[in-house]
Amino acid sequence: MKLKLTSSCLVPTANRHRLVRSLASRWAANGLLRTHNDLLRADNDSLWAGNDQSFADNDSSCMRNDPSRQDNDPSCARNEAFSMRNIRAFSLVEVLVVVSLMSLIVLALMAVFNSTQRAFRASVTQSDVLESSRAAMELMASDLRAMTPSFGNYYFGAVNFMVTNNASYSIPLVQLLPPGTVSRSNLLQQIFILNRDNNKWRGVAYAVSYNSSGDLYSLYRLLYPTLGTTDPTTIFTNQAVQDFFLNPTNGGRQLLNGVVHFTVRAYDTNGMWIPYGFAVGQTNTLQQTWRFPTLVGGEAGFAMYSNNVPASVELELGVLEDRVLARAESRPTTALQAQYLADKSGNVHIFRQHVSIPNVDPTAYQ
Repeated sequence: MKLKLTSSCLVPTANRHRLVRSLASRWAANGLLRTHNDLLRADNDSLWAGNDQSFADNDSSCMRNDPSRQDNDPSCARNEAFSMRNIRAFSLVEVLVVVSLMSLIVLALMAVFNSTQRAFRASVTQSDVLESSRAAMELMASDLRAMTPSFGNYYFGAVNFMVTNNASYSIPLVQLLPPGTVSRSNLLQQIFILNRDNNKWRGVAYAVSYNSSGDLYSLYRLLYPTLGTTDPTTIFTNQAVQDFFLNPTNGGRQLLNGVVHFTVRAYDTNGMWIPYGFAVGQTNTLQQTWRFPTLVGGEAGFAMYSNNVPASVELELGVLEDRVLARAESRPTTALQAQYLADKSGNVHIFRQHVSIPNVDPTAYQ
């Protein structure tokens, strides 16, 4: 900046000198500031140049594949040490420890998951066994409540109620009870019930198929004749009923699997069990009853005619769990199946129900 003073300026001499000094001081101040800023800029440029030079030195002397690298250069060694300290990685021991811990965690989770799955399957299986067994018991109870005396002639008339050994299987399945010193005999029986619906008579039969074509311990039900008949005397002696008792798969409908125990007990009007030979307690000799020899396990077998029907009947079912039943069916022989089931008493669910017969004739017990 230049100041040109001409003669045309009308500023007095004293004021002109003060103005010149003020301008001179401002120029000097501006010059100092500019010089200070130049020095700072120069200093920064030198720092950047130094950094660039150090970076260049490091790049030129510390590259592993650079032929000009000096192995004994202390600055390079320091740079390598600094770079090695900045490398973050896992050692082999650390990796192995982590893998081992993760494996243990996964195995523990798998064990918990498997135990949960087993408990869930066991609960579902038990629920299915309970539900299906109760349904079968209710069906038999309803058939027993509908039992009606035929009032026919003794022996030559219609059979009102019959209990005997299971025709296809009479050897009981013996199972040990915990702790293994006491055993329980599972018995199998078959029954016949005469029902009446208005003027139509029908016979209902129940039997267990022990091992017919791989069908192990299955309870079957037969309804004959389906449409009913007006003559009840020929129902029990019909060939269809007798074939069903010989093999329940002949015309019968499967109700329940795994029935290893099925017994039926008849009671009189005083609540006394009616055994073989003669009645117990206050009952009479039941002249309208054809008695069978003592059944397996000491149970009573008989066929009731005329006006004779039991006052009440007690049903007892022993049902095996599905999983154990499937494993028993996989055994090729009967002996191996019985051997496998001998210690599986804890997997048998026992169901018992006492059913009253509404159509009982009290005069049969007087």
